[in-house]
Amino acid sequence: MSKTPMPFARFELMIAWRYLRAKRAEGGVSVMTWISLIGITLAVFALIATLAVRSGFRTDFVGTILGANAHVTVYKTAQADEYGRLDRKIYDYDEMAARLVAVDGVTRAAPLVRGQVMANKAGRNTGVEVYGITKENLLTIPKVANPESFYGDINRFESGVAIGSGVARELGVATGDRIKIISPNGVKTAFGTSPRVKAYEVTYVFTAGRYDIDKTRVYMPLAEAQSFFNREGAVDEIEVMVEEPEEIEPMQLDLLRAGGERTQLWAWTDASGGFLRALEVEDNVMFIILSILVLIAAMNIVSGLIMLVKNKGRDIGILRTMGLSEGSVLRVFFICGAFTGIIGTAIGVILGCLFALYIDPIFSAVNYFAGGGVWDPAVRGIYNLPAELRFEDVMSAVILSLGLSFVVTIFPARRAARMNPVEALRYE
Repeated sequence: MSKTPMPFARFELMIAWRYLRAKRAEGGVSVMTWISLIGITLAVFALIATLAVRSGFRTDFVGTILGANAHVTVYKTAQADEYGRLDRKIYDYDEMAARLVAVDGVTRAAPLVRGQVMANKAGRNTGVEVYGITKENLLTIPKVANPESFYGDINRFESGVAIGSGVARELGVATGDRIKIISPNGVKTAFGTSPRVKAYEVTYVFTAGRYDIDKTRVYMPLAEAQSFFNREGAVDEIEVMVEEPEEIEPMQLDLLRAGGERTQLWAWTDASGGFLRALEVEDNVMFIILSILVLIAAMNIVSGLIMLVKNKGRDIGILRTMGLSEGSVLRVFFICGAFTGIIGTAIGVILGCLFALYIDPIFSAVNYFAGGGVWDPAVRGIYNLPAELRFEDVMSAVILSLGLSFVVTIFPARRAARMNPVEALRYE
């Protein structure tokens, strides 16, 4: 009694390999195999490259937001003073900041004075947003204390101002220069309010990595900002940072309680949530589109296998008459298709990973040959095209590619297995 061979036995692999490397004159389909291989490779490469850029863009965008902005901004609702004027300033800011820091998960609470003014230097003007803050709290802002690049000495902050690199570029200043800060709401006189103008030395220039921050941000010592913006003994808001910015929602009720009456919150997700949701929708759509491209590439395997089955009809008939089972024939042609999918996927993964790892020199070369201006940070908010290679993204591309390759291979392989050996040999 003959022993049934194990699935994917050595002789099945040998027959499949012989069919794959056969020349077209011998009944092989080497050209179609190469087309299928290249199609799978390019589709997997495009999928991994897109997933890497998607992940890198979101990480970079969120990182620059959380690295230079408050995770939660705490402020007071307007209340009429004794003269009937609406007042939103916070007077007990030290006590309020202490209560907020005591909330579980909060790492920092910094009182701020904010104002939109004009900066001037030698006839050059630009609109900026001034943040009045203490030196101790400034040192706890990641993208300012540890920026991508900087000039000057942050420890001299209290003797001047710290500005973004975009502001420095607009005004044409460097550390040690003096710039004028002009506020329309300045000194009150008998003839009305006159603009306030004061010169400050630039002691520190930073690049946070986000274009809109670098182009508008100016940090000023808190006491000086209180005097300049008529906020004596008060601040406009308190900047809160937490351990887990992505999990800010459950903490908001505790922050409201710690803030006291008339407290309102503005979380970073409120400011950027719409953009992040749009980015997520775009990611899902791109994944679906690229998955369709992988499917189209995998369908080339079907075409190649159908031609292979047609050309190898005589061989199939001989193998079946020699006792080869339907299962063995199915596995032989399944191996032919699966091998193409596996090799194409492997090469595509290698190319996709190399693209993600070396995206900066690749993008620089593209920008050079295109004559520059390919990436405009004023539109996109960040300075270069980011990419972050994640294991789960690579595995999703591999599973999708191999899964589709294996599934589409089954149908022509079954056709070969069910071929009647008598019909296959009748006209040979």
